[in-house]
Amino acid sequence: MSGTRKRATIRDVAEATDLSISTVSYALRGLQTSKKTQERVRRAAEELGYEADPIARALSSGKTGLVGVLCGSLEDLWQQAFAAGMGRALLAREHHALIMDAAGDPDREAALARKLRDQRVDGLVVCPLDPAAGLWAQLAETLPVVTVGDALAGGGTCGVLFDNRSGVRLALEHLHTLGHRRVAVLTSTPESTPDRPSDRRTASEAARLGLALTVVPTSHALPSATEAAHRILESPDRPTAVLCLSDSIAYGVYAAAAGLGLRIPRDVSVVGYDNHPVSALLTPPLTTVDWDLDRIISAVTDLILAGVEDEHFHRRITQRPSLRGGGSTGRPPR
Repeated sequence: MSGTRKRATIRDVAEATDLSISTVSYALRGLQTSKKTQERVRRAAEELGYEADPIARALSSGKTGLVGVLCGSLEDLWQQAFAAGMGRALLAREHHALIMDAAGDPDREAALARKLRDQRVDGLVVCPLDPAAGLWAQLAETLPVVTVGDALAGGGTCGVLFDNRSGVRLALEHLHTLGHRRVAVLTSTPESTPDRPSDRRTASEAARLGLALTVVPTSHALPSATEAAHRILESPDRPTAVLCLSDSIAYGVYAAAAGLGLRIPRDVSVVGYDNHPVSALLTPPLTTVDWDLDRIISAVTDLILAGVEDEHFHRRITQRPSLRGGGSTGRPPR
């Protein structure tokens, strides 16, 4: 059709600069050429509207420029914020995030991890539902894998690991100091993967403090969290405090308490585990464990891109928490 502009090719750039095609290719990738030549080639490519063919570039370099970000559940607002932040951080360093959602299903998580590998991502970032799965060690043999939160089975992965012993201790000691002795824990850990560090630490810390603990699994989805919290709060011997191992789950406790006519913290205290920005807007603001999301995103980005570039990679960074006081905790009702 007349008026249709032909797409510029690398040959056009070579002719415009009087350089060979191979020299132009190296210059566009910043390899084996002077800075002056690279600038000259890039300027010509921009003027011609040349864009490198991503498939050809991947074939020649063995890299796609894609990093898989596999979230355990994007119904969790913290994981939403993490995924969005990773997308921005990777883009700033000329990579792209391919974000997938395991939707709280360990089997789906395993299938998506394999799919990302088969799509030739350069690396994989995972917020694992099942950190004990043997799959992770297999994947780490063929691509860099960075975990966020929990350590993965096998020795070939690295990541930013949460110091869950400190996180749970901060939350439960805070409640114990206020006088609480009956505490419910709402967790997103499925019954099929009971060996999560945060859940193990909760049980051991509660035993150390002499707390009567009730553990209730639920999803991050607000309706499910609200229903689980409603069952706890309407029981005759309801706990005086609820520790939620996700701020998203804590929002369900707020909804259930409002529906039952209970006041936070006068009738029940609530502690979260993320310090999501929404938590400061609640009435009262949520007391929560903060993991410093921005620092986590920065560290994970550095780790995964180091792995992509075949640099020193096998590192584990421990992320330590702090407790952000809100108005959602107080002394237990008399």
